[in-house]
Amino acid sequence: MRISGPPASHGRRSTARVLAELSAWDVGCSMLDVRCSPSQRGSVLIIVLWVSFGLVAIALYFANSMSMELRAADNRAAGLAADQAIEGAARYVTCVLSTQIQNGSNGVIPDITGYENAAVAVGDAHFWLIGRDTNNPPLHPDQVSFGLTDEAAKLNLNTATSNMIVQLPRITLDFASAILDWRDTNGTGASAMNYAMQQPAYQIKAAPFETVDELRMVFGSDMDTLVGEDLNRNGILDPNETDEDNNGQVDPGLFEYFTVYSREPNTNSDGSAKVYIGRLTATSSSALRSLLSTNLSTTRADQILTRLGLSTTTGGGGGRGGGGGGGGGGATVTFRSPLDFYVSSQMTSDEFAKVGNSLTVTTNAYITGRVNVNTASATVLTCLLGGDANAAQQLVNYRLTNPGQLTSIAWIADALGSSFSSYTTNLAAGDYLTTQSYQFCADVAAVGPYGRGYRRVKMIFDTSDGTARIIYRQDLSYLGWALGKNLRDTLLANANE
Repeated sequence: MRISGPPASHGRRSTARVLAELSAWDVGCSMLDVRCSPSQRGSVLIIVLWVSFGLVAIALYFANSMSMELRAADNRAAGLAADQAIEGAARYVTCVLSTQIQNGSNGVIPDITGYENAAVAVGDAHFWLIGRDTNNPPLHPDQVSFGLTDEAAKLNLNTATSNMIVQLPRITLDFASAILDWRDTNGTGASAMNYAMQQPAYQIKAAPFETVDELRMVFGSDMDTLVGEDLNRNGILDPNETDEDNNGQVDPGLFEYFTVYSREPNTNSDGSAKVYIGRLTATSSSALRSLLSTNLSTTRADQILTRLGLSTTTGGGGGRGGGGGGGGGGATVTFRSPLDFYVSSQMTSDEFAKVGNSLTVTTNAYITGRVNVNTASATVLTCLLGGDANAAQQLVNYRLTNPGQLTSIAWIADALGSSFSSYTTNLAAGDYLTTQSYQFCADVAAVGPYGRGYRRVKMIFDTSDGTARIIYRQDLSYLGWALGKNLRDTLLANANE
């Protein structure tokens, strides 16, 4: 069809005809445009498709961004819930220890069955108290122990002797010497000059340790010595940790066996003064006589004092071996520890259990650095026994089979018996042992809802002043997951459900 222009007007035409011709011309033009411009129509379609794809891509990008932001917000919320679970654990442990103080049991290890220690709910979050079983190694490398940890079960960095320190695993004689030099107030030890050569240089402290982590600054320290195989310090061998000696159990470093917090008040639980037995004469032993008479009998008190050469009713006793005197009313008898008194008096363990915790050989306000033999690990007991692992294991076995006999340190002499009697003598030579504890570690790990938001904080609680308070706090979240693979798998499975 050929159309060159609107129909010309020739002569007279009716209006209707003119309108019909104009309409036919417009239709022709439209048909001509459709049939003659296919490339234009394709271009429009492509542009529309690209615009549509762009809009879809933008929508998907923002949807993914919002999804990631939602997950991040969810994780932040879970982290906040875990933080609050940590604070809840701090309040809970404070309550447990405060209740024990109010009940007159300060110094006693809290019964692990008497408080919650695993998967304790705080809202939608939960917390665990990572502990240690010092009697039994875990049956499975991934089996985490839960509960409060006794700080008195460890060697005190500020009071342990060199003979004790050198028996620890992974330690060298040079590093043991450097530890002693660091705490020596003279600052003149053999390792003192080495600190000036460090980059950057610093001075030896020449003062007591304030934290166990201070060992990092002692010359010769390294992380292999300090943490051993237990990289995250949870007491078990995790899948990412190397079993160097292939014994199937974790072999920790020095951090596991040291503390700086072990001390106990030099008073009885009711606040009364303990009986001083460091240096006695017959005339100055009235407090001891009263203690023995009250808890045993007057007759038995006289028998014990007579044996020790402290009786005023006899012309003189034979004194006690190595006691620094005896015989005669003015004789002086010295005791180096409550265990020394027990061995010399030849009391029964049941008798000593009634008076042992009321005896002291110091006049200081606190007794620092004693090791609780009821909770110390075999490794720590080995250090106390000059490196004899067999004797240490004998003590552990005795604890397991005689739980009712652990009310005083007298059980040590009974457990060692005649086979290791020399160790009893060595232990009695210093005020090293106790069965009481006033500082506890709460190694709290927490997760928020659906197992997210992991947090871990180590707190040391002190009750030696008669109130439960936190004296040390350290964030250990950076060490990674510490609750074992099995629990992690369980939490992930629950989250997926």
